Amino acid sequence: MTLSQTSDLQGRCDVLRSLHRPGAPLLLPNAWDVATARAVVAAGFPVVATTSAGVAGALGYEDHEGAPGDEMLAAAARMASGVDVPVTVDAEAGYGMAPAELVAALHSAGAAGCNLEDTDHTAGRLRDPDRHAEWLGAVRAAASADGYRLVINARIDVFLGPFLAGAGPGTQEKLVPEALRRAQAYLEAGVDCVYPIVLWEADALRRFTSEIRGAVNVVRLPQAPSLAELAALGVARVSWGHLLYRGAMAHFHQQLASLQE
Repeated sequence: MTLSQTSDLQGRCDVLRSLHRPGAPLLLPNAWDVATARAVVAAGFPVVATTSAGVAGALGYEDHEGAPGDEMLAAAARMASGVDVPVTVDAEAGYGMAPAELVAALHSAGAAGCNLEDTDHTAGRLRDPDRHAEWLGAVRAAASADGYRLVINARIDVFLGPFLAGAGPGTQEKLVPEALRRAQAYLEAGVDCVYPIVLWEADALRRFTSEIRGAVNVVRLPQAPSLAELAALGVARVSWGHLLYRGAMAHFHQQLASLQE
């Protein structure tokens, strides 16, 4: 990366960080290739976020099931070079890379920010929060040592397993203390934002945002509070995860079926 490109990337990092404003959330429709990234920008959104599920699907893989990190990051690099706004990359759990290696790969890809999650997909469980905080701290230290102002969004997966297992309304409140413990540890390690994915129940979300002194990202599930309500709760960032990709693919299948009528 040339000196000019590095300077431009640092500027994109700064823009991305400045847009994390509690009460006036940054809206991040997630893209999965250059075409969808450009569509996000054309619609007026100031930042592009990638979706690992969408990128993996476009590359012919299932999410978290074998998509090589180099291919995922190469796709992110094409998106970052294809638009003139900051791109924040869903880097999943870091693709098994050491912190310095991951930071170098993200820098090379032109990522202004990244998501890093606390699930150990190989073991099929959440990572130990203290060890994960230490790892996140090493990622921050590696970026700082390189003068790279990477915006780190730490995904907290405490609510994800029960949600995928079909947990009903009223079940998230009891999980908030563990999510708060992880969020505080990750913020102290130097991340910029915490992302309790699929936390959507208003009371549980209110408790989480009220007790966290840092930016909070929420995924815009259909059953989640409205954008206005999320803003009132102090949310700083709203993303759509794989939902737009899933909707686009469903529409494509519908169109294909209509061709045979």
